[in-house]
Amino acid sequence: MAGNGKERKGVSRREFLKVAGASAALAELLTGCKPEGEAEAAPAKLVRIPKAKTVPVTLKVNGKAYKLQLEPRVTLLDALRNHLNLTGAKKVCDQGFCGACTVLLDGKPVCACMMLAVDAEGHEIVTVEGLAKGGKLHPVQAAFVEHDAMQCGFCTPGFIMAAVGLLNQNKAPTMDEIRNALSGNICRCGVYPRILEAVADAAKRMRGGA
Repeated sequence: MAGNGKERKGVSRREFLKVAGASAALAELLTGCKPEGEAEAAPAKLVRIPKAKTVPVTLKVNGKAYKLQLEPRVTLLDALRNHLNLTGAKKVCDQGFCGACTVLLDGKPVCACMMLAVDAEGHEIVTVEGLAKGGKLHPVQAAFVEHDAMQCGFCTPGFIMAAVGLLNQNKAPTMDEIRNALSGNICRCGVYPRILEAVADAAKRMRGGA
């Protein structure tokens, strides 16, 4: 009671109504609820994204010309895998770090994931599928098999193409030159010693030493 000199405890009715009103306003703000009778906001207008434009691209792969319609942003790797069904080049890091997508461009190794298909037009492209001739493996492929230079095999096509690119330019590489040429390729299984041996053996065979 007011006259007993004791301080009143609890929340007054006025304070309770203030808090309740603020809570209701906050709930409406957070949930998007609108008071009854208030008009609904007009729905957001749909934005239609135009269909991607393609351009004609002719790729010469493994000695055969292919005419394709591609978006300008399509990489050489995606063109090979998704449009030509040449899946030997692997899509792993997609950033040019692992070497699994290595192919030959005019005889030199390149990372297909880092090159646009439109930029490869007019060049000679060779993938791992194009190495064997007449049912006979390329000397590098044969050496990889004989030296068991693989485990899971996922990185193997990239290593083989990098090695072929090296031997196209250097018929008698030293072991250090082989290491340097393959330094952009990664083998998670760690069979690097057998890979190096296979490439050195292939170089010897290609020189007529075996």
